[in-house]
Amino acid sequence: MAEGVARRSYGKLVAFLAARTHDVAAAEDALSEAFASALSDWPKSGCPDNPEAWLLTVARRKSIDMIRRQHTDSFVDEDLQQIAAVLDTMVDTDIPDRRLALIFACAHPAIDPEIRAPLILQVILGLDAARIASAFLMAPATMGQRLVRAKSKIRKAGIPFRIPEREELPARLDTVLEAIYAAFAEGWSNAAGTDVADRDLAEEAIFLCRVVTELLPDEPEALGLLALMLYAEARRPARRGSSGEYVPLADQDVAVWNWQMIDEAEALLHRASTSNSIARYQLEAAIQSAHVSRRRTGHADWYAVLELYDALLEISGSPVVAINRALAVAEIHGARAALEALDEIAADPRLAQYQPWWAARAELLARTGAIHDSHHAYEVAIGLERDPSVSRFLARRQSALVQ
Repeated sequence: MAEGVARRSYGKLVAFLAARTHDVAAAEDALSEAFASALSDWPKSGCPDNPEAWLLTVARRKSIDMIRRQHTDSFVDEDLQQIAAVLDTMVDTDIPDRRLALIFACAHPAIDPEIRAPLILQVILGLDAARIASAFLMAPATMGQRLVRAKSKIRKAGIPFRIPEREELPARLDTVLEAIYAAFAEGWSNAAGTDVADRDLAEEAIFLCRVVTELLPDEPEALGLLALMLYAEARRPARRGSSGEYVPLADQDVAVWNWQMIDEAEALLHRASTSNSIARYQLEAAIQSAHVSRRRTGHADWYAVLELYDALLEISGSPVVAINRALAVAEIHGARAALEALDEIAADPRLAQYQPWWAARAELLARTGAIHDSHHAYEVAIGLERDPSVSRFLARRQSALVQ
């Protein structure tokens, strides 16, 4: 029970605790102790009627104890009064689902732009530093250090966890969409959706983006992101075969795709296109649209896919986009041309531990007959993959190489 509450409410409770103290790290410590108390108390006493309120009350006491231990000057009373004031009003009422509002609060302009989305993923959505680092192609230790520094800055600078006014939302939208997409990508990474937490994360990301589009209905990138996630989620049932094996996009049975979801995505993308302002998420959604045209024509529209990746690479410069673009190049111009495209980004150190980079190289090298190099690239890709089903798929591809 405590684990379930932690999964659903961790970010919300941390944000409440940090609302006045501006000390995210201390809020996390207090909440961690409250969860430990729950694990000890609830099996014996039963789960409370309002577990979130129970946790918040205990965490509040822990926070006060911490402050008493840390301070001996006159600021103690002020800190205690602030914490008590904000928490008393929240404990006595049902805690509303204000997660999206808290995400906007974490996108505060005083916080370093590069750490805003990772901070949201950890503080509000409960991802650990290692998973966040993976989403941003960064070493876990580096990401962990940046998060610690960000929390320290919030505390020292007194950056408020205030819910922004509606007119402040557009300026914070890019960060919010980035965090939502990163959360979805983490949830989507589990190919079969067998991990409930991952599936919940993907569904929550879609829900949050729906709310964003309701709050800001004229923002084309919000519409584009929602369309993008719906395209991807629609294909989830086809990502595993009848015996649980991983099925790549090219081999998926289109009859298993969720066409109601895809139709909604198409409508959203069309609505976004009427703004005449095209950016990242609309382009990514349009690529997905070109892929799902397979249902109508029997094949993906690779020329459209490549053209869209060209545009996306120009505005993003992302090595991940470059890898996917190279795979589109292979479909039109052949594997050798695709390998040349990959070579253009080979010096990027972020790719050394990035499984899709090695898997793409392995596939393209195999097509050119470079079996030895392909075997090695598959070996590295298999070692980096955390999904056993995908690992087995890569191992089968490796075993099928003909010397």
